Amino acid sequence: MQATIDAVRVAGTPQGPVPVVVLAVDGEEDVVPIFIGFEEATSIARGLEADDIGRPLTHDLLLDVMEELGSRIDRVVVSEIQERDDGQGGTYIADLHLETPRGETVVDARPSDSLALAARTNADIEVTGEVFENGRDDRSKFEELQDIRDVSGEM
Repeated sequence: MQATIDAVRVAGTPQGPVPVVVLAVDGEEDVVPIFIGFEEATSIARGLEADDIGRPLTHDLLLDVMEELGSRIDRVVVSEIQERDDGQGGTYIADLHLETPRGETVVDARPSDSLALAARTNADIEVTGEVFENGRDDRSKFEELQDIRDVSGEM
């Protein structure tokens, strides 16, 4: 299922504020929220804005190295949710599909890092049907949350 980064927001939880990247899936009303860290959320937001802050950050550096080696990101696939033993949610798994001089390859990666790279390259984002069904949530829950760019300076 084709997806796009709809927003990067901050949700209030009993443990405190937690960033969430919201994936919109083509043709679906529900979204797939993935809770991530502040650094990764800020990196995704910077990638979406195409901000050039001078010196490369980690995701920019990785892309520069890949480019120098003749590789590029073809797509990101959020492929699985590994359930936690305590039944409280799960861990999202993603794969980076790369085109390299040696052919196509797939690299295991965190969804947050994968999405930060996709935001910088406009690479396609996909979620499997299983991830959508198990991770879907009502879009309206996330529309009212504060944008990460509005709170990152407050943290």
